[in-house]
Amino acid sequence: MSLPPRTPPKFVPTLTEVVEVPVPSAVPIASAPPLDLVAFEEQLLHRVMQRLDALLEQRVQQALARVVEEQTRSVVPRLREELETVLGHALSEVLAQELAGAGPRRGE
Repeated sequence: MSLPPRTPPKFVPTLTEVVEVPVPSAVPIASAPPLDLVAFEEQLLHRVMQRLDALLEQRVQQALARVVEEQTRSVVPRLREELETVLGHALSEVLAQELAGAGPRRGE
C-alpha cells in the first residue's frame, strides 16, 4: 500500500538541478595557526566579568537608592514627631524660666 508521490504546491521552491561547489584545497593542520583556547576563554571571561561588574554596580546603586528613599519616607513622620516634642519641651522650659524671672535679661 504505497502512496503515490505528492506534488508540492507551485509556490514551494523545489531543487531543479545539482550545483557542485569547488572546495578549496585543505590547509594542512601544521601550517594553520594554533588555536589558543585558554587565552580565548580568559579574554571572554574577562569581558563578561567587566560587563557583569558594571551592570551589578548600576543595579546595586538603584536598589540602595530605593531602600534609602523608602526608609526616609518612613522616618520623616517619626522624626517630625520627635522634633515637635523636643521643641515643645524646650519652649516650655524657656517660657517657664522667663516667667519666673530666671532668664537672662536684655542688655546685661
